[in-house]
Amino acid sequence: MIEQIGFLPKKPLVSLSDKTNGEAGAAQIGKQFGSFLNDAMNNLNKQQTTVETLNDKFIVGEIADAHQLTIAAEKLALSLEMTVVMRNKVIEAYQEIMRTQI
Repeated sequence: MIEQIGFLPKKPLVSLSDKTNGEAGAAQIGKQFGSFLNDAMNNLNKQQTTVETLNDKFIVGEIADAHQLTIAAEKLALSLEMTVVMRNKVIEAYQEIMRTQI
């Protein structure tokens, strides 16, 4: 069921068993996290484009089934909501780090 929806768990940014040269450096982890965020934003943009295309086709009458449009729109809404929640958590974490005293 989860496979059909498209919300499969992502692989971890750093594998615990992958110890190529000791420990992973902060720069490497930063690049991996940056590519993860870029992929997520690209996926969100693709979903929005798909919803807009389906919406246009539905308005013209090329798609008679409104369920496809509704499902795609809900997937987009959930992805956007998850993106906003993740952004808020990252901002909270950053603010908490900045409040810590050295």
